[in-house]
Amino acid sequence: MNAPVEHPPRLKVATCSLAGCFGCHMSFLDVDERIVDLAQIVTFDRTPLTDIKHCSEHVDVGLIEGGLCNVENVEVLREFRAHCRYIVAVGSCAITGGVPAVRNKFSLESCLREAYIEAPGIENPHIPHDAEIPLLLNKVRPIHEVVRVDYVLPGCPPPADAFWELLSALVEGREPQLAYENRRFD
Repeated sequence: MNAPVEHPPRLKVATCSLAGCFGCHMSFLDVDERIVDLAQIVTFDRTPLTDIKHCSEHVDVGLIEGGLCNVENVEVLREFRAHCRYIVAVGSCAITGGVPAVRNKFSLESCLREAYIEAPGIENPHIPHDAEIPLLLNKVRPIHEVVRVDYVLPGCPPPADAFWELLSALVEGREPQLAYENRRFD
């Protein structure tokens, strides 16, 4: 009788989107049919693919896109970090604040005034104050300013091959080796 084939333990992977455009998640899905192969070596936890809203107690790899624009982003990030062995800052928004950080050149008050009071076509000018709206941070921040980051996938967005290499390397127990074309900004 043949001995059962041993498979390496599956990584549990979770994803999270903060202040960004969701483009990194879309690029991740660009692994196309390799998603079937990926599903053989990882288990997806919290992610839009599973519609799970919170991480289970232990996650191996947490992929985070987006920067920190409001206090809710900070809370979500801290909760996510608490459950993940490795955190990966995915894309320029998570790494540097990205496009949302363009507002850092201006005061928060002037940004709100421009959007809600002075913009053309505003009929009832007022800056919204509602407990349901998360309090904005004065500046957009990259995630490494709040939690420890173990890996980065640069790009806007990173290419699908970068996600593939990162997850394959972690499954194989080696350090990811991103080729130049998988670590540049376009």
